Amino acid sequence: MVDKEFLLCALQDLNLPYIEGQDLLLDGFQGAQRKVDVLVKFDVGYPIGLRFRSGKYEIIADWFGVMKTTKKEFTQQLQQRYAYHAAIARLTEQGFTLVEEKTEDNQNIRLVLRRMA
Repeated sequence: MVDKEFLLCALQDLNLPYIEGQDLLLDGFQGAQRKVDVLVKFDVGYPIGLRFRSGKYEIIADWFGVMKTTKKEFTQQLQQRYAYHAAIARLTEQGFTLVEEKTEDNQNIRLVLRRMA
């Protein structure tokens, strides 16, 4: 995940409240803190942070204290929604139009796009 715009759109799709900024601190076990660029906070438990490092965003958290989701679930859902927005944006730039979108029973998203010649 390299584009902040798509990342924030993905968080919005998942109805996850977030804060973005330069001096955000991610709290963890025994008061441990790490700097992050985006902070996803929950009503209970520890938050999840997203930090831009080496040209991409990485997900960081003290997963034992995160109560609302698991690392696997959060990562899969965020990556899926990120990929959705990235694909739509890139294909729109190439002249494609979204014709149909369907979420299948297994949660895969099927997109049908069309480009007029």
